[in-house]
Amino acid sequence: MIHLHYLDDALLVAEKPAGLLSVPGRLPENQDCVIARLQALYPDALTVHRLDQVTSGLLLHARGKVMEAALSVQFQQRQVGKRYQAVVEGVLDRDAGEVDLPLIVDWPNRPKQRVDHETGKPALTRWQVLARDLEAGRTRVELEPVTGRSHQLRLHMASLGHPIVGDVLYGAAPAARVYLHACSLQFTHPLTGQAMRFDSTVPW
Repeated sequence: MIHLHYLDDALLVAEKPAGLLSVPGRLPENQDCVIARLQALYPDALTVHRLDQVTSGLLLHARGKVMEAALSVQFQQRQVGKRYQAVVEGVLDRDAGEVDLPLIVDWPNRPKQRVDHETGKPALTRWQVLARDLEAGRTRVELEPVTGRSHQLRLHMASLGHPIVGDVLYGAAPAARVYLHACSLQFTHPLTGQAMRFDSTVPW
């Protein structure tokens, strides 16, 4: 069962648990996903954006092709506000900063991404320290993906030498989960023009 934060005739905002795919994978065992569960209840639900399987938090879905197109334009024009919280390995020295490194899929090691200054697509992440745990050697951060590349937040934090806790794909030690959560989502309602904001409690 998928928890819904919001539902109307145009869209719905769902809470994705960590470990569940946003959309179906290629293999038969990877068909269970957020959109499949939603479409069982709301057949017109369509995916507008995705979260990695390891990431939990807020996902926006459109209802019908017209709403899908309208919401997709907001993502393309970077009119959607997204905030994440993460816990990273190590203690960050600075209180805030940004990572501007172009990314491309690492084909031999898919789904891993890599930094590529020649052929990578532009990717920008802003980060801000929320708390430092000196005893555990970890830092809680808020992350804002200005662009929306695959694995962007994960690779950008790893590039600073501070991979997200549990993200073994990018060099972190194993943990119960990857400590990355989509905690805030802001957009404009495609029918009413109303500013919408949703917040999700960070589960750790």
